[in-house]
Amino acid sequence: MRASQFFIATLKEAPSDAEIVSHKLMMRAGMIRRLAGGIYTWTPLGLRILRKVENIVREEMNRAGALEMLMPAVQPFELWEESGRGPKYGPELLRFKDRHQRDFVIGPTHEEVVTDFVRKEVRSYRQLPRHFYQIQTKFRDEIRPRFGVMRGREFLMKDGYSFHTGYADLEREYRNMYETYSRIFTRLGLKFRAVAADTGAIGGTGSHEFHVIAETGEDAIAYCPDSDYAANVELAEALAPMAARGAAMETMEKKSTPGKIRCQDVADFLASTVQRTVKAIAVIRTELADAAPGRFALLLLRGDHELNEIKAQKIIGEFRFARDEEVEAALGCRPGYIGPVGVTNALIVADRSVAPMDNFVCGANEAGFHLTGVNWSRDLPEPTQVADIRNVVEGDPSPDGKGRLALCRGIEVGHIFQLRTKYAEALNCKFLDETGKEQVMEMGCYGIGVSRIVGAAIEQSHDAKGIVFPPSIAPFEVVIVPMGYAKSEAVRDAADRLLAELLGAGIDAILDDRDERPGSMFADWELVGVPHRFVVGERGLKEGMIEYKGRCEAEATLVTAGTAMAHLQKRRCA
Repeated sequence: MRASQFFIATLKEAPSDAEIVSHKLMMRAGMIRRLAGGIYTWTPLGLRILRKVENIVREEMNRAGALEMLMPAVQPFELWEESGRGPKYGPELLRFKDRHQRDFVIGPTHEEVVTDFVRKEVRSYRQLPRHFYQIQTKFRDEIRPRFGVMRGREFLMKDGYSFHTGYADLEREYRNMYETYSRIFTRLGLKFRAVAADTGAIGGTGSHEFHVIAETGEDAIAYCPDSDYAANVELAEALAPMAARGAAMETMEKKSTPGKIRCQDVADFLASTVQRTVKAIAVIRTELADAAPGRFALLLLRGDHELNEIKAQKIIGEFRFARDEEVEAALGCRPGYIGPVGVTNALIVADRSVAPMDNFVCGANEAGFHLTGVNWSRDLPEPTQVADIRNVVEGDPSPDGKGRLALCRGIEVGHIFQLRTKYAEALNCKFLDETGKEQVMEMGCYGIGVSRIVGAAIEQSHDAKGIVFPPSIAPFEVVIVPMGYAKSEAVRDAADRLLAELLGAGIDAILDDRDERPGSMFADWELVGVPHRFVVGERGLKEGMIEYKGRCEAEATLVTAGTAMAHLQKRRCA
């Protein structure tokens, strides 16, 4: 490949709407161009990267025994009604009508379509298990698309679906996909972690997310440095404290705390610690009728802990945070000073860390006042329910008992689910077993954000000069930059020979034969993230030398022209 025959459109500055590193660098490197909010054109340069990611994913999926297919992007809405997901999915599901006024959607995912395909094509246990996958464009109508390809509306995804005669075989394929995904992200050259996760809107039981580790990641991951334990903070279990509740040593007193509503401020004002405070979060359980007992609930957390809404919903069902007027109607006090003492008209759920507390501080249900020296049983009844409803924090005991938790940030790029029979039952996807009896199929679902991986790789690895791509997905592995290509026959011949040698060895190389200043060419290829660079100049050739420099190396190395390939191979292996 020669640069004069390629399309290179780098920018000195990123557009003003580019917020995060990957968005800025992809725009500056000329990989993507915005067409509309959350919708991007992939340039020839960007597409080379995207295809390299796609090919690694395809090779490993085929190796794992999955069969590639291609399903329509446009889906009849009646399938979503049949599965029950249509009304629940929300405005992210882009709906439209055809000329006959029939309802269709642009597919954000394909559980319904693939289940419809299998229920029509597979009838016998002898035809199972099956695993079908596709690499296809998806569309989700995000309310606020941002961050370039990281939170776009249109994106490229690998989605796979497996069908089984029983749960044991589904577990086997789930393990197969766990290992397959680990190979994929290893081959992509990414630092990643597989973490236990919540199944979310997809549904099902077991679930693991695969996260690219990056400081800018949206997701918090809890992991144990001393074991294999890792989980999304949404799911990571916060163990109950080992210490038993202490004795009631203090008398409960109401103390003035004017204007102090944050737990830390209250603790400072009372010369206490935030770990001895309890905060009450008022919620409305939306699954219950307006006047139903327990519709108004208080969730109690230690002052330095944060509510985990997903955990809490699993305990009390769907809820929303109570409005100020609802809190005042129930407790006679505005938020900021509420607490559990004297409350008889609410469900009270205490976090595991709150239940063993003694002599603690909480709101007095009176504006400007808090209670000190509060104790369970003596000053208020034991909580209605005790459960894990908080986010884990750094230093918490690991749930596997093998150390302490640490936290890091990650970007989700893959997710595997044990769907079980959720979609098969809804869509009547059955097979005949050995006795001729109909049985519902067990299902698995396995997704990888192909286009998102490109952004995640950049978020993980970049510097002041631009992108630092892993060699496996860089647009080119090697660039040859000749000094005066059009003016020097010696430079031209040496550069052409080196290009031919690289291509002949199966190395993805490009020769920059543009009529540009050397500094401009260097800056372009460092911005784009090409891992290896050779510089061919007339002065060096007089001594039989050319210059080599790795993308992250501070200084260039002179090598003889005849050993350039051997030197490169050593650097590639390193």
